[in-house]
Amino acid sequence: MIEYLRNWLWTYIWKPLPDMPFGDWMETFIRWARDAWAAGFDAVDAGLEFLYTHLADGLLWLPSGVMVLLFAAAAWAAKGWKLGAGIGLGMFVVAWTPYWEQTMQTLSMVLVAAVIAIVLAIPLGIAAAENRTFSAIARPVLDFMQTLPAFVYLIPVVMLFSVGVVPGIIATIIFAMPPGVRLTELGLRQVDREVVEAGQAFGASPARILVRIKLPLALPTIMAGLNQVIMLALSMVVIAGLVGGGGLGAVISGSLGRLDIAAGFNAGLAVVLLAILLDRVTQGLSDRTPVARAARLAAR
Repeated sequence: MIEYLRNWLWTYIWKPLPDMPFGDWMETFIRWARDAWAAGFDAVDAGLEFLYTHLADGLLWLPSGVMVLLFAAAAWAAKGWKLGAGIGLGMFVVAWTPYWEQTMQTLSMVLVAAVIAIVLAIPLGIAAAENRTFSAIARPVLDFMQTLPAFVYLIPVVMLFSVGVVPGIIATIIFAMPPGVRLTELGLRQVDREVVEAGQAFGASPARILVRIKLPLALPTIMAGLNQVIMLALSMVVIAGLVGGGGLGAVISGSLGRLDIAAGFNAGLAVVLLAILLDRVTQGLSDRTPVARAARLAAR
């Protein structure tokens, strides 16, 4: 009976329905946008290429030994001498591999993409926290951005910007931005209502309450979102090596094609140590916020 019902549904209901050409519609739109907005895409391409090139040149201008010391000093300032020593040792290992230049290129891509993603994510998160209608509209868009496979981002971006560094940066921005928006909104919504009402009782304007009360109290959660943005940016930048993104991603994808275990291991080790550097430094900066310090004192 069940088999008969399944066959009947397939024959008379599902099978006659035409296939929906969602992919064809998207391809048509991308081709139209590439021709209609060519000047805008060229400007974005030139701007991102400028930022990436000059940042990478700046990181590579100093000798690797000096950069290792700078990374160790940044980690020391963020969390303490133990982290500084560990980061210094890890970056020394990276400098010892043949891929220091590619590591700095990858770091440049991560920093450019993460900064742009953060600049976009925080205002969107504030808007979502302050306006429930905007939050309801943004939520499915963010769900779509987070659940779409990372490789799918690269297809339309490559069609619009060709292969190279810029498509990787743009795909990274799209892929890494949702956690920043979500955690900014979450942090602002978790602010104690009584604290907000106290500010209102003293006659503070909504903008002043946002800047002086909500954002400082939500800063640890916002910093957690920034940490996630940076980590996702690093993972996506490695994938972007498949479309000519350069850096460690190009080394890893090339070693995969050649089955070069040594090159793949060295590049993978550099990615891991770079991820530890970015993760621990951002966590250390988050722990230094006044709210985080007060929470630690209250827990003692």
